[in-house]
Amino acid sequence: MASSRRRFLMRAAAMGGAALAPPASAWAASASRPRTAAETFSPPEILARQAARARAAAAPAAPVARAAQTEGADYAAMYRDRRNWGRWGDDDQVGAINLITAEKRAAAAGLVRNGRTVSLSRVFEPPQHFMTKSSLGGNGGYVMDYLGFIYHGSTVTHIDALCHIWDEDGMWQGRDPDVEITTQGAHFADITHWNRGVITKGVLIDVPRHRGEPHVTADRPVRGDEIEAIAAAQGVTVEPGDALLVHSGWESYTQSGDDGSGGRPGLHPSCAEFIRDHDVALLGWDLMDARMGAADLPWPVHGVLFNFGVALLDNARLEPIAAACAEEGRHEFMFMLLPLNVARGTGSPANPIAMF
Repeated sequence: MASSRRRFLMRAAAMGGAALAPPASAWAASASRPRTAAETFSPPEILARQAARARAAAAPAAPVARAAQTEGADYAAMYRDRRNWGRWGDDDQVGAINLITAEKRAAAAGLVRNGRTVSLSRVFEPPQHFMTKSSLGGNGGYVMDYLGFIYHGSTVTHIDALCHIWDEDGMWQGRDPDVEITTQGAHFADITHWNRGVITKGVLIDVPRHRGEPHVTADRPVRGDEIEAIAAAQGVTVEPGDALLVHSGWESYTQSGDDGSGGRPGLHPSCAEFIRDHDVALLGWDLMDARMGAADLPWPVHGVLFNFGVALLDNARLEPIAAACAEEGRHEFMFMLLPLNVARGTGSPANPIAMF
């Protein structure tokens, strides 16, 4: 039972999401009795549905694509050898956000010239949205709403906390997720450790514009050396503490009708090496990890979160900022993201803002 619960935790987190399984006794009890209609909206049921969708989306592709993914490079060893565990102290819960100093934030503010702002968030409709209207008497009244949703996954724009995922060696700092995470939340490296906000220089890498194509394809993922070449072509330098935003063409890809059967486009594991080389503090992306077949890495690029301490801005909407960068004639700006201060939270929905 313990091994199956661990596999559930790992698989339910696919495509950027994670789930907490209930205690083993709860699993056994739920399996032995029929479910009522009301229970179909319970958190465990919603998580199970999300896990099933994630498993379907991560199905292996053709063997030729699998060979193209690794090309002989041992990225698992790269992650192990270059981990930032202990870099800022054995008990650090901030990670690479430590690289965003007061001086770094002040320099980012210097990039603001005309005050133009651009949102990097997708619009979403929560699966559960209940409204309550009340009267104050006379002509007065008010409305309140309740929202129920899972922000991890491949829909809602959100930031992952350092506690969100792990591999067989543990979560951030090598901590044991079975100890640090319970059904009551995360007790190490939760989202509250970034409650002062992530404010730094943002750099956009516009892959579709550089390639002259509408979006990245599964057979040609974004590689680390390509990011380097695009940065040079755009006249920007990725520096320690920066927020790196990689535009792969999410809107165009979703409108293309590709069902993902040939693999999922996104970032190649070599991008993780680029991120570590340049000491990036936050990675923001729209198509996330490329999945071109079965791989030894459970987290091809998501691994920068718990290995390097790099914050992840998942499901960013980058088409508007790509257009703004083209209009402004520059690909760097002030980047601002303010997570909700959720006690023991594994992340937070977000509406990041770029300011020119």
